[in-house]
Amino acid sequence: MEVLISFVFAVTLLAISPGPDNVFVLMQSVIYGKKYGLATILGLMTGCIIHTIFLAVGISSIIKDNNNNIFLGIKLFGAVYLLYLAYKVYRSSSVISVSTNKIEKKTPFQLYKIGFIMNVLNPKVTIFFLALFPGFLFTEKLSISLQFLILGTLFILVSSVVFSCIALLGGTISEKIKTSKKIGIWLQWIQILVFIGIAVFILI
Repeated sequence: MEVLISFVFAVTLLAISPGPDNVFVLMQSVIYGKKYGLATILGLMTGCIIHTIFLAVGISSIIKDNNNNIFLGIKLFGAVYLLYLAYKVYRSSSVISVSTNKIEKKTPFQLYKIGFIMNVLNPKVTIFFLALFPGFLFTEKLSISLQFLILGTLFILVSSVVFSCIALLGGTISEKIKTSKKIGIWLQWIQILVFIGIAVFILI
């Protein structure tokens, strides 16, 4: 239970941190309304379901309970990749762009499809899941594939709640970002510390 709580906490912080997905959701919600933001979220989370199933089926067939070397290698890869992501965030700008120019209006179903495609066809999502999930396996009583499915479900639920709050509070969040120069810096360092923290957690 402690591992799962740690996982939920880490995912919550990462979902809050600015990225292409939640900024896209925010813009659709601010410009066209909450319904459009929620449609985008549904597409993104459907893509996450595909990645979770792919990882659970594919990786669990590679990782055997008695093959500690493969499992250790995957965990080391995950830690290094998360540290790399922390470095990329550190090198990136802390300014959150909330420009509403050049955004073409689409129907909710079109936004659902865009959210799904931009997620399911992004190999970085699978790599991120591969880096994150093995460090949060929480019991020896369940198979690795089932634990991956549980972690994936938690990831989707937590992300859906956070993204939905962003969509529903889109106007307020947008104004806060525009009027506060420090919020981008705070969110940037939260993201950096979470990536480093998860990497250390995986290694120890």
